[in-house]
Amino acid sequence: RAAEWQLDQPAWSGRLRITAKGSTAFIKLEDKTSGELFAQAPVEQFPGIAVEGVTDSSRYFVIRIEDGNGRRAFIGVGFVDRGDAFDFNVALQDHFKWVRQQSELARQAQDLEQGPKLDLGFKEGQTIKLNIANMKKKEGGTGSTRPRPAGPGGLSLLPPPPGGKSGSGERPAPLSTPSQLPGTPITDSLLSWPQPTAAPAADVWGDFAKASG
Repeated sequence: RAAEWQLDQPAWSGRLRITAKGSTAFIKLEDKTSGELFAQAPVEQFPGIAVEGVTDSSRYFVIRIEDGNGRRAFIGVGFVDRGDAFDFNVALQDHFKWVRQQSELARQAQDLEQGPKLDLGFKEGQTIKLNIANMKKKEGGTGSTRPRPAGPGGLSLLPPPPGGKSGSGERPAPLSTPSQLPGTPITDSLLSWPQPTAAPAADVWGDFAKASG
């Protein structure tokens, strides 16, 4: 009980800091001016015997200090402000919460290393089969030539040349479409005329009107 202490005449006053090294927290009592260490209490577990709260106040605690040579002592410490006492508690709780998380992560990593490992590699001589559906060769693709449609009488009809100039520098005359004369039906014989004789250089395609037959 803090009421049994001589709270009006403390034996020492100064500042308190909490540091950590690994999983151990250290409560350090230091001179508030020079920072000289007065005493420290290593805390390996919280709540635990190293830090205990009193029964009649939330601002006072009993801590176990050590001098590093095996000697220990229990002393009572208290805070003037209640908010400082709250921060003291929270700092210790946060540290040991982090310690538990690190321990859990290490345990999970160890379980994964010891567990069976999934081998996704191919064994010697092992093969796999891929079934790819709807893979049809595109019609008219590279390497295949579609035949040109033949005109009536077996004569292949070629499209007119592009609008550029020919090798002789003259534009060829357009191919005229046969017209139907009055009383003369167009038959296959009209489209199967013999090839015209070579026309003068001025008319590359020839004159269909002067063709014989």
